[in-house]
Amino acid sequence: MRFLSSSRCSQWTIIALLAALGGCGGGGHHHSSQSDSSSGVDPSKIDVSNADRCDFLDQSECLYPFPNDHFTVADDQSVSGRRVNFDSLSMPANAGMTGIDPTDWNRADGFSPGQAILTKVPGLGDTTALENTGAVTVDDMGRYLDDNQPVMVIDADTGERWPIWVEVDQGPDVTTADGEPVLEGPPPAPAEAALIIRPGKNFIEGDRYIVALRNLKDDNDETIPAGAAFRVYRDNVATDIPAIEARRDHMNDLFATLTGAGIGRHNLYLAWDFTVASRDNLTGRALYMRDDAFAKLGDTSMANLAVDGDSPSFQVDSVEDYDACDPGGCQEGQSDRLLRQVKGTVSVPCYLDQDGCPVGSRFAFTEASGNHPAATAGNLYNANFICNIPRSVIASGGAVSPSRLSLYGHGLFGSPSEVNAGNVKDMANEHNITFCAVRWIGMADEDTGNAVAIFQDLSKFPELVDRTEQALLDFMYVGRAMIHPNGFATDAAFQVEDDHGDMVPVIDTDHLYYDGNSQGGIFGGTLMALEPDITRGVLGVSGMNYSTLVTRSVDFAQFAYFLYPSYPDRLQRPLLLGLMQMLWDRSDPNGYAANMTDDPLPNTPAHKVLMQVGYGDHQVSNWAAEVEARTIGARLHAPAVDEDRKVGPDQFHGIPVIDSDPYDGSAIVFWDSGPLRRDGGSGDIIGTNPPPLENAPDRAGEDPHELPRADADGRTQKSQFLQPGGKVYDVCDGKPCYDGGYTGSGS
Repeated sequence: MRFLSSSRCSQWTIIALLAALGGCGGGGHHHSSQSDSSSGVDPSKIDVSNADRCDFLDQSECLYPFPNDHFTVADDQSVSGRRVNFDSLSMPANAGMTGIDPTDWNRADGFSPGQAILTKVPGLGDTTALENTGAVTVDDMGRYLDDNQPVMVIDADTGERWPIWVEVDQGPDVTTADGEPVLEGPPPAPAEAALIIRPGKNFIEGDRYIVALRNLKDDNDETIPAGAAFRVYRDNVATDIPAIEARRDHMNDLFATLTGAGIGRHNLYLAWDFTVASRDNLTGRALYMRDDAFAKLGDTSMANLAVDGDSPSFQVDSVEDYDACDPGGCQEGQSDRLLRQVKGTVSVPCYLDQDGCPVGSRFAFTEASGNHPAATAGNLYNANFICNIPRSVIASGGAVSPSRLSLYGHGLFGSPSEVNAGNVKDMANEHNITFCAVRWIGMADEDTGNAVAIFQDLSKFPELVDRTEQALLDFMYVGRAMIHPNGFATDAAFQVEDDHGDMVPVIDTDHLYYDGNSQGGIFGGTLMALEPDITRGVLGVSGMNYSTLVTRSVDFAQFAYFLYPSYPDRLQRPLLLGLMQMLWDRSDPNGYAANMTDDPLPNTPAHKVLMQVGYGDHQVSNWAAEVEARTIGARLHAPAVDEDRKVGPDQFHGIPVIDSDPYDGSAIVFWDSGPLRRDGGSGDIIGTNPPPLENAPDRAGEDPHELPRADADGRTQKSQFLQPGGKVYDVCDGKPCYDGGYTGSGS
């Protein structure tokens, strides 16, 4: 938690104190629970029957507005000073009337740093009303600082406005097309559409924020009046209702803080506050597992980049050598890019509650373990790996040229076999890199059936998140075996005979890198925040914060097909995603982004990342990538896209541009396949639209998701970054970066 120091005091603090002393109290001149003629409020008609577990300020959903410190309790043992305290009766229930078990949520000391802020505003349920309101949009985010901005989030410690954007839920329903689920159904009706406020940059861990709404408009451009419950506080209508009066001092504190920040109370529609989970709460489990597991190897210093202690135990299960291809083309058992493929397992300590970390296992906690998993001694998981050794390790003349080493992360509910994709083989052979792929258990191929069950009963959601946290350790252990002097390099599978007849390693164990795409680019961000052996990684077509991503992804349809019928309330769906995000943060980079690069986690080296993004990506939203870039401090390759491909006047707000070539730091580079057009040869529609503003997928044309990694210049840019002293080079000659055959405006 950040405490206010003398250096952070400002004029607004003094104003706030004066406001609190000068008549903002609740003891005012109204003393009756009967209707107040000056305010038009009848407190007796405010439903406070569930005030102990719901918030009566927004009675559309029990947990609205969300996130909300009304659903926390003070806890002097937590870093943030709060503890989430959801009542089981307040949690959403599925169609079978099974409520979500809040146990794992209630271990949190606050809400997600990327939490979508939700409420229901009657009359503000479609884009027309949103336009009339004039709330800041994702393509013009700089307007969050406008004096008349109607939707604001301020840091309660500093009074500073936080960059946000506002949308009305337009997430399409799931339907089927050609027998497959697709997100093409209608958006929610205005009466069922939540107002969603998203941070343009993640909130600061442990800090408290105040949400303020004012001057909201409906479809007819009429001002929407505040609800009676909020007006009781805003207008100083005193009552004799204990549930209402119990919150009055807190509400008046909010008004005083808002006044100090220049936001008056008289025209407020609604205001409330929430506390963000602390860094320790978000990352503590993964750090504990990492440090404990590496201590078992004899290495307790994670920040020094020294490979100390023993190598993890590993076993090689198969080795397949490839002959060079015939002049007429590659035949069975031949490859023009790979010399050898090695498959095996690495033994990793398992911190889940079942032997061998099977699908469906999760963390167990005891009073002694606190918020750390209570691991069973001797429980191990055999993490599968597939390593592809490129032909380029044999240089011209037959000399051995040991390859760089990189972990590889696969896509959504995929498998390590994705390392066999053509673009990965190209990258390996063109730039002499051995890629070793590991399974992202929790969200891998073998987890798909369990994910379907989870999306029908979200009480099971910890099974997905906890197993994905175990996957992070799996990657780190495989990586350590890759670069340890007594690891992979000692096995004949990673050796060849040199021109002197000696067996020598084909891998260079001096450095380890990371490259992942899609889900591998997403979770790769988390891995980069934790990795003790990697300082540089490429996050391909990545983003963060699944609660922002999923409704904007065509991939989500296969899971929405089960989630949406199980939880049919349209107004509740953004809340479900917000609740899931609170747990997802323990494996999603959303919970680690603040410490991914220059401000590393405890006992962890600093890292640099290169984000390569497909413009208009149908699977991973560009907006989620931009939030990640702002949060990790990445710089933008500019011009990012051609002017006629932009969707707004301030599309890349708050991301500073790269000011030198090469650039020594973290960066985000957009790769653009161009607008919709017909391919001159096939006649197929290629290109795609820019990212849509609403929380819905882009489906037009050709999905550019695969294109950045398929581009030779894109692979060169990655190679230049993934090396000792590597930097981000402008491989696009001062122009936007193009792929998919596009060469710029008009082409």
